[in-house]
This record gives sequence, structure tokens and C-alpha cells, in this order.
Amino acid sequence: MVQDKVALVTGASRGIGRSISLALAAQGAKIVAVDVDSQATEDFVAELKASGSEAVAVQGNVTLATDVEHMVQVAKETFGRIDILVNNAGITRDALLLRMKDEDWDAVLDVNLKGAFLCTRAVSKLMTKQRSGRIVNIASVVGQMGNAGQANYCASKAGLMGLTRSNARELAKRNITVNAVAPGFIATAMTEALSEEKRQELAAQIPLARLGSAEDIANAVVFLASENTGYITGQVIGVNGGMYM
Repeated sequence: MVQDKVALVTGASRGIGRSISLALAAQGAKIVAVDVDSQATEDFVAELKASGSEAVAVQGNVTLATDVEHMVQVAKETFGRIDILVNNAGITRDALLLRMKDEDWDAVLDVNLKGAFLCTRAVSKLMTKQRSGRIVNIASVVGQMGNAGQANYCASKAGLMGLTRSNARELAKRNITVNAVAPGFIATAMTEALSEEKRQELAAQIPLARLGSAEDIANAVVFLASENTGYITGQVIGVNGGMYM
């Protein structure tokens, strides 16, 4: 489905980004792994190479246009093209509205929304010349339904869904699809730190009665990144166990 395609994944060294990169590599994609943590990225790429995949590590901050241009340049120099972009890099700075600091609002919007804009703008220049490409943005269920204490995060993810639809309309004529995956509650290191009672409370909100896994999100990304989805664009695919319909 993505055999020999070149995939640039941001926030690639851990969590959902790591699972996405592993899933794409397992299907034969070549991975450009981008993260702010250079050592973690180098270690992850060494892992990918040890398993027989082609990959390159790039240290970079998605909020800086110069770093983003460098990511694209490394991908071009290493593999000659970029077929898939996964805008996964994201952060949280949770606080109730009345206590939220300006800098926490700005930081979350910069990484989660501006970062996706900068990466999409840079990569789409290359994809436009190729007249093909797949862009997948990692949104969130809370961007659709809201969540107390996460005004900045919810706004960034709702904005990302709007960016997805707008870019899908602009880039369609060049055979570039742009879609989003909106995860629900996913089992991560953060949720593992919660008490069993709290995890059960979260699961009780979900019709399928369990938290999702990073692999659930990765499977959706691989689907949208594949050659089989050329007539799907501008869509937000909820992977949330039925939590939001």
C-alpha cells in the first residue's frame, strides 16, 4: 500500500508518532523521522534500520520555518522525494481558562497548528511538482467536542481540522489528498500514570468500553496514506471507539 513511498513524520520518536512510523515502515515506506529530541530520533532510526527499513533522522522544531525547510531538504537529498507527510507533532499545556497563561496558549497553537501549516506549505511545494502526495494531520476528538481545561489544545485541533479542509480544496487539482485522523482517548504513558479507577471512568465514556491504542491510530494513517485512498480528501476520520459520533 505504501511500498517504497517516502514518509516524513513529525514527532516521530515516541508515542503515536513512533507507532505511525513503525506501521508505515512495516508496509515498506522509507521514513524521514523528525523530532526536537535529536538523541531519541537517532536511536529510533537506528531501530528502524536494524529491522531492515530505510530511514533518516532529522532534528528540528516544526514552529521554525528554517527548521522545516531543512527537514524537507534532508528528505530530498536522502530519498529524492516526499510522498507522505504526517503532521503528528503536538504538545499540551493544560489549565482552566481563567488560569491559562498567554505563553501556554501561544506554545500549543504554535506547535499544533502553526507547525502543521509550515510543514504542509514546505512539503506541498515538492508534492505539487510531483503531482501527487498524501498529507495526514493528527487532530483530536476534543477538537470536535471540547474539553474543560484544554481551551488551547482544543482550539489548535479544531483549527487543524479547518486547515485540513482548506488545504484539501487547494491541493486537489495536483492530485494531493489532505485528511485528518482524530484520536479519542488513547492509552499512552500519560494515561498509564492514572489510577485504575480513573482509567475505568474514561473507558465508561466510550461505547467500545476501552481506551484506544497508538496502533489503532497508526492503522488509520497507513490507510489514508496508501494509494488506495485517492478519492478521499478533506475528511476527518474519528478513531475514538464511538466516543464522538
